[in-house]
Amino acid sequence: MKVSEEMTRDVRVANPDETIQEAARVMAEMDVGALPVGDNDRLVGMITDRDIAIRAVAQGQGSNALVGDVMTRDVKYCFEDEDTDHIARNMADQQIRRIPVVNRDKRLVGILSLGDMAITEGLRPSGEALTGISRPGGRHTQTGDSEARP
Repeated sequence: MKVSEEMTRDVRVANPDETIQEAARVMAEMDVGALPVGDNDRLVGMITDRDIAIRAVAQGQGSNALVGDVMTRDVKYCFEDEDTDHIARNMADQQIRRIPVVNRDKRLVGILSLGDMAITEGLRPSGEALTGISRPGGRHTQTGDSEARP
């Protein structure tokens, strides 16, 4: 299947100058754990509930900390016309559970999650991706370090 057939199209974009409290409020309203961050119609990052907890609250930052100071800047994305099997393998390799979707002009058009793939395609390819994502260590640790922990 193509990403465009499975992705969620109704995506709220956070701004780097918003506070993490504003981003958290939007996440709560939408019942999501992540928001793409855009600046001048360009994808510049992702902010997750985990980023807020680990990079802000655990570090003693208050609710007025800015999204741009807490977000993940190294954003992985996929194109809407790519095959979901390929994207699931990439998600497993990168250990990410959701990925922004852009068109060929690199404009945000949606977000694809493991849940989206599981609902549409069942255990394959989402189960295979989850197996890779769940490996210990890797780039996405509790502290946000880019190195794997022993």
